[in-house]
Amino acid sequence: MEAVVVDVGTKLLKAGFAVPDQPPSMIIPTKMKPVSEDEYVTDASLLENVTVDPVVRGFISDWDAMEDLLGHVLYTALGWEIGNEGQILFTDPLATPKAVREQLVQMLFEKFNISGFYASEQAVLSLYAVGRISGCTVDIGHGKTDIASVIEGAVQHISSRRFEIGGLDLTNLLAEELRKSNPLVNFSISDVEKLKEQYACCAEDEVAYEKVQLACPKEEHTLPDGQVIKIGRERYTVGEALFQPSILGLEAHGIVEQLVRCISTVSAENHRQLLENTVLCGGSASMNGFEDRFQKEASLSSSAIRPCLVKAPEYMPDDLGKYSAWIGGAILAKVVFPQNQHVTKADYDETGPSVVHRKCF
Repeated sequence: MEAVVVDVGTKLLKAGFAVPDQPPSMIIPTKMKPVSEDEYVTDASLLENVTVDPVVRGFISDWDAMEDLLGHVLYTALGWEIGNEGQILFTDPLATPKAVREQLVQMLFEKFNISGFYASEQAVLSLYAVGRISGCTVDIGHGKTDIASVIEGAVQHISSRRFEIGGLDLTNLLAEELRKSNPLVNFSISDVEKLKEQYACCAEDEVAYEKVQLACPKEEHTLPDGQVIKIGRERYTVGEALFQPSILGLEAHGIVEQLVRCISTVSAENHRQLLENTVLCGGSASMNGFEDRFQKEASLSSSAIRPCLVKAPEYMPDDLGKYSAWIGGAILAKVVFPQNQHVTKADYDETGPSVVHRKCF
């Protein structure tokens, strides 16, 4: 039986058997709505009033809910049989606390009786997905943005940064802007989330952004409840916030300058190798115009060596950036489990949860 790869995000959980050139077989909301004491719903259409949120800003926060969610994924969706559980590879967000890694491996061996476990950091896996072992990743998730540098398959934590800004904050920003221009409309967050996915985009540069703020054609959109709204310059504000965080009320550099500043902390001899192998990932990175704006900002950056984006191989699935960590995990699973580099049940029984730090780098 193929190993299962699981990538748990703040908004979406990606899971499936390790088939590297295919997208994950299931992509479901991480949030769940209880329908009874021990039963949960993960259907996105039923999650307007979510009461259970297993992951906050990238890290597992509700372990009982995560256990229920994984039970649904592994036994119901992927068809594992109780007593015949297989191997599993998890993706680790940047700077995952040791206690979280230990609690995860403990839950999987003791509650799910898995036969083998491995975990690797998302930045490393996203680079594997595009055929690199060294480079940078800019991962704009729902609850956080991670900028990481990787040399020879190892994250350089001294030059990596986590920012608690993500797609959720951009959704809230869009909601604020839309309420200003449509004061009589009652927006739900799920409505705004869909509007963001459909309309949000990046201006070509800061000058172009200033122009659309002064004059931008408005488009009518009918919400599911029949309310009609107008959306215009708001669509550009969402993307611009990543390049001008002051829009979100933050005193911080834009995302390209943040990347350059992170890399400046590593040895100068590695700058070219890192910056010229930059990978964008996460749902917000797929925003219309974001890649072009990123490249333009890179050409204007303060660095002598400019960030350069790596294109995904043609044989990889479309929208690779949305689940590149999962794809990289599927690639890695094909190596670590056959070569017995993973944590086995015997390893866990002998050493306990701390074994994860010795065997999963």
